[in-house]
Amino acid sequence: MSKTKVPKVARTSEDIDDQNLQKLRTAFPNFVKDNKVDFDALKAFMNKDGILAGEEKYGLSWAGKSNAFKAIKTPATGTLVPQPKESKNWDETENIFIEGDNLEVLKLLQKHYREKIKMIYIDPPYNTGKDFVYKDNFTQGVSDYYEQTGQTKDSIKMTANTEKNGRYHSDWLTMMYPRLFLAKNLLKEDGVIFVSIDDHEVANLRLIMDEIFGEENFVASVIWERAYSPINLKKYFSENHDYVLTYAKSLNSIPSLNLSRNEESDSRYTNPDDDVRGPWKSTDFSVGPRVNDNVYEIKTPSGRIVLPPTGRSWIVSEDKYKVLNKDNRIWFGPDGNSVPSKKSFLSEVKGGITPMTLWKYSEVGHSQDATKKLKELFDEKSVFEYPKPVGLIERMIEISTSEKDVVLDFFAGSGTTAHAVMDLNKDGRNMKWICVQLPEVIEKDSEAYKVGYKTIADIARERIKRAGKKIQKGDIGFKSYKLLSSNYRQWNTITDKDDEKEILKQSKLFLEKPLIDNFDEESVVYEILLKEGFDLNAKIKQEKGELKPWVVEEENKKVVITFAKSISKAQIDKLELSENDVLVCFDNAINDTIKINIINTLNIKTI
Repeated sequence: MSKTKVPKVARTSEDIDDQNLQKLRTAFPNFVKDNKVDFDALKAFMNKDGILAGEEKYGLSWAGKSNAFKAIKTPATGTLVPQPKESKNWDETENIFIEGDNLEVLKLLQKHYREKIKMIYIDPPYNTGKDFVYKDNFTQGVSDYYEQTGQTKDSIKMTANTEKNGRYHSDWLTMMYPRLFLAKNLLKEDGVIFVSIDDHEVANLRLIMDEIFGEENFVASVIWERAYSPINLKKYFSENHDYVLTYAKSLNSIPSLNLSRNEESDSRYTNPDDDVRGPWKSTDFSVGPRVNDNVYEIKTPSGRIVLPPTGRSWIVSEDKYKVLNKDNRIWFGPDGNSVPSKKSFLSEVKGGITPMTLWKYSEVGHSQDATKKLKELFDEKSVFEYPKPVGLIERMIEISTSEKDVVLDFFAGSGTTAHAVMDLNKDGRNMKWICVQLPEVIEKDSEAYKVGYKTIADIARERIKRAGKKIQKGDIGFKSYKLLSSNYRQWNTITDKDDEKEILKQSKLFLEKPLIDNFDEESVVYEILLKEGFDLNAKIKQEKGELKPWVVEEENKKVVITFAKSISKAQIDKLELSENDVLVCFDNAINDTIKINIINTLNIKTI
């Protein structure tokens, strides 16, 4: 048995607790002792006004909040296995589709994609009593994923979270909190998240997002006009809107959120007086409430004396007005007798238009039209209920991203976000998308099931393929991955504490056979890639030779993985590894003598 200690490759996702502790240590090293938070030192440092007493704290609490924190702290043990047959243009594309529980997937994405996502859009269950809530289990890993979620052999069937449930709102909050927490980690400093929701949970969602993102990073509560005609069967109101809660990772890092200018917006600028500075439009020269210093008489070119309307004042002081008037920036109408207005020149306005918080269906689409267009894409088959319009997601992407950013949607549904990114890319952008969708089972009496789709993930992949075929330009492919149990052997729980024989037996098995029986080499390579922080688009190839090494490369990073049961010093030398490369192999494949000879000159990790 080997006695020389060599670092192990990661077997789980990053430890969120440890990351937060390191941040605290960096900012306040005096509050971290013995790798734990010293709360006594923290309280002593704070003055009495800086500490909230007892239970009198503002915020949202619910039955199960501790489970939400437990979900965040529990590392992911699963892995993502490539599905080339379900993919499109595998060798060329950089888009990613992942089938699996988004909580586990978000944890697995932490190591590489932390602070690399520019925009996140999600359309989570609205908790209407008809949709399901993910039932997270925090004591077991993804090895029991199918049992935890009530999943059948190939898909997931979840029960609805009805209002009769004693924890109707609590279950929804417990499901959403850890996912939003992990999502924030993935956002760039100037990143933005958009969350669709309706009246059922908008108030609670606002509170947990304030807690996670900070209320100072709240951007807007957008109202989307999702329907254009009333439902007369409704007893009180016919709701025709949804909300899109918008938060920044750090509002101070975002200069603005602008819509691109278009012909319609530019057409509002004209040049009736042939000003040499070009087209302009008039804007109100008065403002409320009244500021006494800015109330003064203005004489129009026709000789009329005007004052601002009651309760208002002019937008500038009298001295500033004189400067603007001398520079021909005040307009009194074609006859010189109108109340003054300020000339705003097209050549001087910023490159974009500040978006308003009411998004009309005439601008971004409505639910009925989205359903119709999706049906057309699927040869008039109705395969998905209530998809979001492509135009709605495009509006969010347009105001929050630039041409090479990455967009994430971890409640992907039918794949509208992927469709929207590809549609925008046809005009020359090069954005990438990552979509995550649970393989939620489709009811057998549905039209989608009858035409061959077994899960929502199946529909999403097919929708993306069909949309790409229609768009044709840009990156219209995607790599498909599926969340599965780890390739590493898992420890079996021993109920009898005195059964030392069984403990020794398992320990020996772990040392001699750290991977599951009949493991697939490529699957293990992808697990190492993921948990060691490589991009899912990293280049992977298996080379020839005695060790049959797998080589994973990404920019300046390179790892060489071999599953050989015995490795000599000469075989290692033939790999021609640089000082920055990493060799991964079985711990017992290299004897202690070789380890001692190479450990100071070679980066090596063992499985």
